[in-house]
Amino acid sequence: MGFLAAEGVSLETLSRAATIARRCGTDAATALLNEGLLSEEVFYRALARRLGATFLAGAFTIGDGVPYRRCLEAGAAPLVTSEGGEVLVAAPRGAAVARLIAVADRSALPAITTPTALRQALFARYGAAIAEDASETLGRLRPEWSCRPGPLAIDLVLAGSMFALVVLLARLPTMAGFLLLLLIQGLMLTLLTFRLTAAGMGAAEILRPTEPEKRPALLTDEELPTYTILIALYREAPVVPRLLGALRRLDYPAAKLDIKFLLEADDEETAAAFRATPLPARFEIVTVPEGMPRTKPRALNAALPLARGEHLVVYDAEDVISPEQLRLAATLFARAPASTACLQGRLVIDNHGDGWLPRLFAIEYAALFDVLGPALAAWRMPTPLGGTSTHFRTRVLRDLHGWDSWNVTEDADLGLRMALAGYDVGDLPSATFEEALAHPRKWLRQRTRWMKGFLQTSFTHGRRPLHLYRRLGAAGSLCVLALLPGTVVSALFYPFMLLGGLVDLVSWVEAEDGLAIVKRAASITVFLGGLAAMCLPGLVGCLRRGWFDLVPLVLLLPVYFLLGSLAAWLAVFELARHPHRWNKTEHGLARTSRTGALGRRPLGAIRSASTAPLPSPLPAG
Repeated sequence: MGFLAAEGVSLETLSRAATIARRCGTDAATALLNEGLLSEEVFYRALARRLGATFLAGAFTIGDGVPYRRCLEAGAAPLVTSEGGEVLVAAPRGAAVARLIAVADRSALPAITTPTALRQALFARYGAAIAEDASETLGRLRPEWSCRPGPLAIDLVLAGSMFALVVLLARLPTMAGFLLLLLIQGLMLTLLTFRLTAAGMGAAEILRPTEPEKRPALLTDEELPTYTILIALYREAPVVPRLLGALRRLDYPAAKLDIKFLLEADDEETAAAFRATPLPARFEIVTVPEGMPRTKPRALNAALPLARGEHLVVYDAEDVISPEQLRLAATLFARAPASTACLQGRLVIDNHGDGWLPRLFAIEYAALFDVLGPALAAWRMPTPLGGTSTHFRTRVLRDLHGWDSWNVTEDADLGLRMALAGYDVGDLPSATFEEALAHPRKWLRQRTRWMKGFLQTSFTHGRRPLHLYRRLGAAGSLCVLALLPGTVVSALFYPFMLLGGLVDLVSWVEAEDGLAIVKRAASITVFLGGLAAMCLPGLVGCLRRGWFDLVPLVLLLPVYFLLGSLAAWLAVFELARHPHRWNKTEHGLARTSRTGALGRRPLGAIRSASTAPLPSPLPAG
């Protein structure tokens, strides 16, 4: 770093960078840039002068036939000159800077540029190839894992007709119908046991005598690996300040962070929001090359070759992350077996004061991420991932060829693919605060996409049911059946089952023959079991979170899930007409925040303010 002193960089700054580097077990150049002590351009201009090399600023053209992935990894690429010749251009990082300075043959030195300029040049030259690889690599290398080609409309009609026929036969007043009905009801009860057992485990933990929570000894700064954070954004300018604030508060050495914001080419508003704030080198804005489909997983795939971290996490734009989350995840990965390829964080809805829909959404998320998710992790069962706060071993993610760009619930699909490849998903007991949509129409659009994605994943991996059974076993296969197609099918027929169950319950006292009594008893058992599986995980989740004010609302979940049924029917029609359309969720709409994490007034403040007089309107103009 001595050459920087000659360029006028203060000794205090260089000393601080060296101290950080020693503490974190990294190099001083990375500490200097990632901490924001020096800008990329100043550093690399100084490096070029030290080497006596050309510094390239602005746009330049990469040569033809270049393997762009290898260039991104190596930090160097052949450059086309105005004379038609080729020279090497390099943007060395970390220890490569010292190695380059130590090169004795100065005639072999490359031109120097910044890592940002090199990446932009590669994306400009090979944008079409990058876009195609992001969309098609999975389908090209593992077509059995790709949701393309998806089911045709005729496939959906045939599947629905067969299911309706089975239900009709089961309702016939014959012995065959009786046995078929018992078989269906037995299967439904088996599928319900996953949620009921998870609720039982959670309740047992609550009732167990309280002990000090045992947290693992967290890794020190020196022991921590480099961590990549990927955040795909589209028209998210309002939440950019809050997102940057949450990322700056992370308890993780800046020298070991690799944060990438993934923007679409036409999203100038969000790009401008980032440009308004000077960002150190650990923050990188990546413009994803134009292509189809325009989905979050395609953006993530485009950025996956850029990831420098041993571990990688995906966040959404509106997330407010617990500061300790990355350090805890790195610690758990270090102590977990290599088969644990992913850790799922706890997603927590925080804008309870925005209405009844966010409150019920919060209960549902508490059931999923505080009760069911930890249970599945403990049982080593296949787990549909949550789409955000999902932490990966980067090597495994690359081995699985990233995400399916055409699947609108790429998270659920990736969780199943991990299970098929022999990997497990672990539980990460760290909160990520999110906002729920308060408007029913917007909520419905989001839930329709989720249901459609579950159908896509079910059809994709249902092409080879015997293979799935051999890979996952009986329990794992039943778990997948319950959580993916079972979720959609139960939602589709939930209104009819609810009505039928109420009728059977009300008319239970009527005199009937023995066979009818057995059928009705089985029907009521399934009905009550379904209500218990719907409500008990939510109840346990509320108690574990300390949300005692939401406990009475658990009784409204049967009504809430009627909306989910409507979303499931819309998903079937949308799968037939627009299978890969991404219904984007709008963020930054929360008016309240229970914890204050979302930057709004806490729920208690909203309640106390509700009795205050309304402020006068602003004057026109």
